[in-house]
Amino acid sequence: MRGSTATKASTAEKDFAPRKKASEIKLLWGFLSQYKKILAAALVALLIASGAMLLIPLAFRSMIDEGFSAKNTDLINIYFAALLAVAFVLAIATFARHYYVSWIGERVVADIRQAVFGNVIGLSPTFFEKNLTGDIISRLTTDTTVIQTAVGSTLSIALRNIITLTGGLIFMAATSPKMLGLVLLVVPLIVVPIIFLGRRVRKLSTRTQDKTAEVSAVANETIGAVQTIQSFTQEGRERVRFSGFVEGTFDMAIRRIKVRSWLTGLVIMMIFAAMDFVLWIGASDVISGKMTGGELASFVMYAAMVAGAVGSLSEVYGGLQLAAGAISRCMEIINTEADIKAPTTPVSLPEQYEGRIEFRNVTFSYPSRPKDKTLDQFSLSVAKGEKLAVVGPSGAGKSTVFQLIQRFYDPKDGEILIDGVNIRDADPEQVRKRISIVPQESVIFATSVEENIRYGNPAASDEMVQAAAVAARADEFIVRLPDGMKTYLGERGSRLSGGQRQRIAIARAILRDAPILLLDEATSSLDAESEKKVQEALEKLMQDRTTLVIAHRLATVLKADRIVVMDQGCIINIGTHEELIKKGGLYARLAKLQFGDD
Repeated sequence: MRGSTATKASTAEKDFAPRKKASEIKLLWGFLSQYKKILAAALVALLIASGAMLLIPLAFRSMIDEGFSAKNTDLINIYFAALLAVAFVLAIATFARHYYVSWIGERVVADIRQAVFGNVIGLSPTFFEKNLTGDIISRLTTDTTVIQTAVGSTLSIALRNIITLTGGLIFMAATSPKMLGLVLLVVPLIVVPIIFLGRRVRKLSTRTQDKTAEVSAVANETIGAVQTIQSFTQEGRERVRFSGFVEGTFDMAIRRIKVRSWLTGLVIMMIFAAMDFVLWIGASDVISGKMTGGELASFVMYAAMVAGAVGSLSEVYGGLQLAAGAISRCMEIINTEADIKAPTTPVSLPEQYEGRIEFRNVTFSYPSRPKDKTLDQFSLSVAKGEKLAVVGPSGAGKSTVFQLIQRFYDPKDGEILIDGVNIRDADPEQVRKRISIVPQESVIFATSVEENIRYGNPAASDEMVQAAAVAARADEFIVRLPDGMKTYLGERGSRLSGGQRQRIAIARAILRDAPILLLDEATSSLDAESEKKVQEALEKLMQDRTTLVIAHRLATVLKADRIVVMDQGCIINIGTHEELIKKGGLYARLAKLQFGDD
């Protein structure tokens, strides 16, 4: 298991860089502005619905003041017919508003998810050294769901209540300026707690989201290592550890809920206290003849609308603060730039593939360990079609050589050239297209055999995929699978053995048909029989390609044209197996440990 997930998760926020300081609204508008026509339709529907609501108290005012008498039967019929028409318009407008706003919410969240994932998938390994996978997934799922709720519901409710509040105040002013003045006197008493407590809700909302991300990260880590946990009988410990993170998230959520509940309750109390005072004044004016009963009734209805709008806005405000935190967390990823990217005017690699590789005085340290030189003045030339083995103890820098060839990192000093071009000046995508790799732990996707092999060349025909499987000796077991090439392999290829997964990876590399081949301990974890079959497939794959092989098991490198012996980031010897044995030193010592005195 890795070190403290909590520590890493708590520092993850500091590692997103660079951060743009634009407000969350501006960042969200960048996505919303693509759908201006839908937004306009939603806004029109919202205005019509709110306007229809504001007309209802006027109808009641007229009915109370003029309609309740035997002489005005026809007038009452007209009023109720008009009220029914208003209700019909309100229903149609509400349908349109709900549909368009919900559509925008779903569309924007889909766009944000694609933007987050699209940027994450292109970020350099440095980013993943500093940020937990579970936290990134949380932003893709939990945070975007919060945004969807805000855009598809909360924001619409907020706009509707702002319109209702504004319209209600205008009609209240037309009905009784005196009573409106009394209402406005108490507005600051309502607004102040909304602003003060709203800021507190926002801070707690962001902290709750961070805690939720920690839970996701711990779950992702634990489930990924479930067999190790069970092997060491640590299920109980992991349950306790996970419960600790869950309870921490619960406690933070309760703190947020408590503040938000205080906000809602306080606002409702103050609103109804204000309404009680204003109604008392209004009732006195009706008794004294200063206003009619219909005017008081309509004023009360408008006051109720305004009070409801203010109360709803106080509740919505907390939801918008929660969404603002979620938007900010998503935008941190979207605005994070990859350390490795194509220059403004990339140099094109030669159209004629050769596969020549050259390291010139390369010095490199991993960003997470800047003081430790993984490679130190490393120089090496690999000719077209050469089979070069790289051996040495753990930590010698062998895997780093592979990382740099694929340009996952750039060296601190020195140059790396492929076919005579400094890869720092080239487009990383073009560099990687010239490379095939068979890693020690083959990555198998949760799809069919066919699709896993085709990953090396998505445009390949079925015949090409089949030929690659045959060349990798994978057809021997594929024909025994329930659905042959269409067989679903499960998560991480759980339905295959280690040797079978390796042969799928080799078939993928064969299908890619790149001039440079990297083999990273491709047979180290296999039994003798599987290793023999995989080795046969590898020999087929290495034909006519520049091949670099990392191996601890020296038996796999005996046929190499040259063997590079590394230690502590430096090359200490180069030669064939026989030459290195004669020279003695590290290689001879490693050979003696594996082969004995022979």
